[in-house]
Amino acid sequence: MEENESHTINSSIWEENAKRPSFGALEECKNTDVLIIGGGIAGILCAYMLKNAGVDCILVEADRICSGITKNTTAKITLGHGLLYDKLIRRFGEECARLYLEAQQQACGKYAELCKNIPCDYEAKDSYVYSTGDRKKIEREVNALNRLGVGAEFSAEFPLPLTVAGAVCVRNQAQFSPLKFLFTIAKDLPIYENTKVTELMPSKAITNRGTITCKKIIVATHFPILNKHGSYFLKMYQHRSYVLALDGAPHVNGMYVDESDTGMSFRNYKNLLLLGGGGHRTGKKGGSWRELESFAKENYKGAKIAARWAAQDCMTLDDIPYIGKYSKNTPDLYVATGFNKWGMSSSMVAAMVLSDLVQEKRNEYAEVFSPSRSILRPQLALNTFESIVGLLTPTKPRCPHLGCALKYNPAEHSWDCPCHGSRFTESGELIDGPATDDKKNMPPI
Repeated sequence: MEENESHTINSSIWEENAKRPSFGALEECKNTDVLIIGGGIAGILCAYMLKNAGVDCILVEADRICSGITKNTTAKITLGHGLLYDKLIRRFGEECARLYLEAQQQACGKYAELCKNIPCDYEAKDSYVYSTGDRKKIEREVNALNRLGVGAEFSAEFPLPLTVAGAVCVRNQAQFSPLKFLFTIAKDLPIYENTKVTELMPSKAITNRGTITCKKIIVATHFPILNKHGSYFLKMYQHRSYVLALDGAPHVNGMYVDESDTGMSFRNYKNLLLLGGGGHRTGKKGGSWRELESFAKENYKGAKIAARWAAQDCMTLDDIPYIGKYSKNTPDLYVATGFNKWGMSSSMVAAMVLSDLVQEKRNEYAEVFSPSRSILRPQLALNTFESIVGLLTPTKPRCPHLGCALKYNPAEHSWDCPCHGSRFTESGELIDGPATDDKKNMPPI
């Protein structure tokens, strides 16, 4: 397995083929109806929807737009979110599952509509969720989707070098180049880059560049930055996954993902095969790129690594994103987070739901995604346990978010928090939130 000399760690192919627009920083205090915090895909789509609805809004980004998790997606636009719909029917009933599905269908349809006029390598592709060992799981998911009105199919044969028990196939889903899409729709939006929110108050945000007075605020910062409301530090954890872009591997002609969090995903982009996997809870050990390199060396002999990068996803207690009011006690504060590895369609759902809510319009999907729904789920106990362990672990480097012990990640040369997923460089610069500040006085490696 050879590696192209031009490759750098965590530099995705999307960054190489999209022309990034530039936005100035905030230079004076501003007044707006809706402030959007966070310039990733969710924030940009919210700003796009609101501006097109005639709503006065501003988006602020602490760095540059799409400089965080958005640039590291594998960019699959699909309603096939793992083996989810059978779970939703059993946990919450068929009506909840139907509403979740309809919201995702509308999101996928909105992409298809917008991408007709945006050169972003949009391609219709069939989506496959496979299992390497449990055919019955697949059959239950096919049945669940068919009950909900989706013509899902059971598939037993496809071009992967894996022994697979079966897969759920959903036709006519899509893939695209996300930064080409987002940079195009962002060009005319009211965006301020290098403008970091340092404090939130009712109807006001303090930034490093001035104060923004507003009627409503949307927090779209991947992991929410405000701890004192919503209990997101208990309701979510973060999960890392890794990607190799392989030149010289066979074309798979579809989008494939393992139903397991630690399994692999496959899709093509032009002449490259995007091989994903090696996943693990942030701050824990996992296969990372080593696992992918080993798989590629054995199964794609002669292929070269053109690029590699890693992504990080917020995982909720019940596999449904948190989209809506930040908490019951914050009537004019909203959030979009917890996309559970399906950020493309779920970000569009968030934009559709939140653009209605901030305009005080009814949205039929809002209740399904409400962040105030019950947290009494088995994952809550595990998240609480990890937080307690992190707080009690007696190591020197501690996360400035809530004080958990940081763990060194040798694959990415970073310090990662197993409690909530914040990450820092070896010298202490913040990489990923929910921490909002750099970590000072890091120990030598």
